[in-house]
Amino acid sequence: MASNASRPLIGVSTYLERATFGIWDAEAAVLHRDYLDSVVRAGGNPVLLPPVGHWDADSVGFLDGLVLAGGADVDPARYGRPRDPRTGAPRPERDAAELALARAALELDLPLLAVCRGMQVLNVALGGTLVQHVDGHSTAPGVFQHTGVTVAAGSVLSSVVGPATTVHCHHHQALDVLGDGLLVTATAPDGTPEAVELPGARFALGVQSHPEADREDDRLFAALVAACRPATPATEE
Repeated sequence: MASNASRPLIGVSTYLERATFGIWDAEAAVLHRDYLDSVVRAGGNPVLLPPVGHWDADSVGFLDGLVLAGGADVDPARYGRPRDPRTGAPRPERDAAELALARAALELDLPLLAVCRGMQVLNVALGGTLVQHVDGHSTAPGVFQHTGVTVAAGSVLSSVVGPATTVHCHHHQALDVLGDGLLVTATAPDGTPEAVELPGARFALGVQSHPEADREDDRLFAALVAACRPATPATEE
């Protein structure tokens, strides 16, 4: 059962990487702290979800919301395409875990914010495919490209950020065939999909950018946290 605490529990998917910490050099579940700080500033409590174990609707029912974090390329075998030489090495554990998390969130109508790779995972989970390389949306490794995007009127995203905004991008893949039910609600100047939504869901928003990297703007995380809270009944005067 999901938490009823005043600060919703927001699950955040993590990487499985070789990492050095303290005296150790070992395989670890890791995540950029910016995701955690964004959730906290928005009024939630982050819960780290490692890419191991068996995730399904029963196992994530204690959460109030979910963030699918950015990271490595999704294995094209997951969406039935041959591998482009520019596609990164497969991460089978992470792909399996995050596809399961995405499907569980959709089954439970759990508020979902899917970030960069997370948006691509969401698309694949719904039967979509990916373009395995696009130019111009990242500069150097670890350096974000600032991109202006146009937002569709009447979308959930437009209610949060308005008709246009500037985002932090760092990706070389993009959505191709859209997953079942998804709508593109923001685009870059070159037409690359920058956001998708699932109409009818409580809150299911994917963004190709990295909102966690903008420490001055927590609007998307705040919208996620707000969607986790029950609506406040109107009071009669």
